[in-house]
Amino acid sequence: MTNIFAIVGPTGIGKTSLSIKLAKKLNSEIIGLDSRQIYKMIPIGTAQPSAKDLSIIKHHLIGTKDLHETVSAGEFVELVDQRIVTILEKNKTPIICGGTGLYLKSLVEGIFIGSKTDAKIRTYLEKEYDNGNSDNLYKELVSIDPIYSKKVHPNNKRRLIRALEIYKITGKNMTENFKSNNKKSAFHDRINTVYLRMPRKSLELIIHKRTLSMIEEGMIGEVQYLKDHNCNIDHIDYIGYSEISSYLDKKISLEDVIEKIHIRTRQYAKRQMKWFDNQSFDHVFDIDNTSVNDIVDKLVEIS
Repeated sequence: MTNIFAIVGPTGIGKTSLSIKLAKKLNSEIIGLDSRQIYKMIPIGTAQPSAKDLSIIKHHLIGTKDLHETVSAGEFVELVDQRIVTILEKNKTPIICGGTGLYLKSLVEGIFIGSKTDAKIRTYLEKEYDNGNSDNLYKELVSIDPIYSKKVHPNNKRRLIRALEIYKITGKNMTENFKSNNKKSAFHDRINTVYLRMPRKSLELIIHKRTLSMIEEGMIGEVQYLKDHNCNIDHIDYIGYSEISSYLDKKISLEDVIEKIHIRTRQYAKRQMKWFDNQSFDHVFDIDNTSVNDIVDKLVEIS
């Protein structure tokens, strides 16, 4: 039975280039595992595979959703499974690649079936939070789910709102949903997880270079287009959007934009590494000590 590789790691570490090299060796198609790259219209800011990369190896779940759409972890599991079936039917090997840890965890460990989204409920809760009612929302969470509330900080807007949204959609709190409705990928027992890591200092240098490259490739024009068309992308926490938007409004300099994007991306990578370092993986590779070609050869051996 063919192994399915899931290649993960922090932003900027080189997941895309490695997955493409591996895909060439294994006659594969790649499935994106990224909560931002799944959206249309923002290829530069989300570091989606280039047009050249996409022409070399077929990719799935890259630039396929409209910006106003939201995708829950449970929905993402279903999308990935559908693509895996499609790829296997072609007698090809699926490779999953991305940096969203929650999506990986949902694939291999499970997510409750009721993991859906409701735009009206979420918008209402977000307005309540933004209007200074975060304490009341947190008290509501404590009352309906005292166990899960211990895992959520009152200032963690996203997790707090998500927990309340799930309760209002399903009628069950997060703790009850995880106990009674756990669902994982139908292919979870075939997924080999691969974690790419490197020292933080080395990654920070790469992130700085990539930030400059994204500006050169036209990220400012990308954000201008979004502003001109009143596109709302708040739900994906788009790094660089608010900074470049402020620059276009002549509130900050281009130097400030670059520095702020670099800092936010660095902080994001740090959070990713901290999360991944606390998970279990089938294979872990230190990029600084092992070449990409050697990693590819080792994965081909166990495929």
